[in-house]
Amino acid sequence: MSGTDDKQTEYERYNVRANGILNSVRVEELLTSGSQCFPEYLRAPYVYFESVLKKQLNNEHKALEIGAGSGQHTEVIVKSGASIIATDISDNSLKVLQKRIKYQLNIDVQTKVADMENLPFEDNSFDYVVSAGSLSYGDNDIVLNEIYRVLKLGGRFICVDSLNHNPVYVFNRWVHFLRGFRTKSTLQRMPSLSTIEKYEKRFGSCEAKFFGAIVWASPLLKIFGDRFATSVIDGYDKIFKIKRSAFKFVMCVKKVK
Repeated sequence: MSGTDDKQTEYERYNVRANGILNSVRVEELLTSGSQCFPEYLRAPYVYFESVLKKQLNNEHKALEIGAGSGQHTEVIVKSGASIIATDISDNSLKVLQKRIKYQLNIDVQTKVADMENLPFEDNSFDYVVSAGSLSYGDNDIVLNEIYRVLKLGGRFICVDSLNHNPVYVFNRWVHFLRGFRTKSTLQRMPSLSTIEKYEKRFGSCEAKFFGAIVWASPLLKIFGDRFATSVIDGYDKIFKIKRSAFKFVMCVKKVK
């Protein structure tokens, strides 16, 4: 199956899922967002991602969210006061996003159906581009170039995403592929350390932090409770600062050239 076919498959998957939410009006699915959507032992990268956005974004900025989906991570951007355009390939997902932000903040957010490989915006349009878990849904080089193109000089790209080195996590993703829960191209395009290096080389400035090197052990650690599992997983990351076997990473790159 080609990347184009996979993109259509993912579009249909997320469009159907979002349509189910729209039709059933499950309000509880709209009131929870961001790091709170994840078990405590998986929250650290998302909490850090949110802290970076809160620290950097303000009402003087124009922000673009790519692969926004149903708006699970949009709230923190909207709360910053930045002018935001949330984009996704799935029109139904964006309808859920609008409903989610309306429920949460009573604000109408601007959305646009857009492919992250071909962003319908002029060069140097945004102060920030934000992404949460969406990089594997596009060709890494094309997406990188599109982000670079639409960012102003001095603008930043901030993302949280998965890393594709730890064999345990790689195996788990292939199981999901075999079960029909994800497409092959998303496995092949999962970010790696070399992907991060490409961003640093192109943009000129890059900071990355890594999380969840032993998340694979969470089923065993949870025997002693979620709080214990969280303290061990997060503590391991803080002590050893391992990159290659990490589960997630948060990256902030600045366009300095």
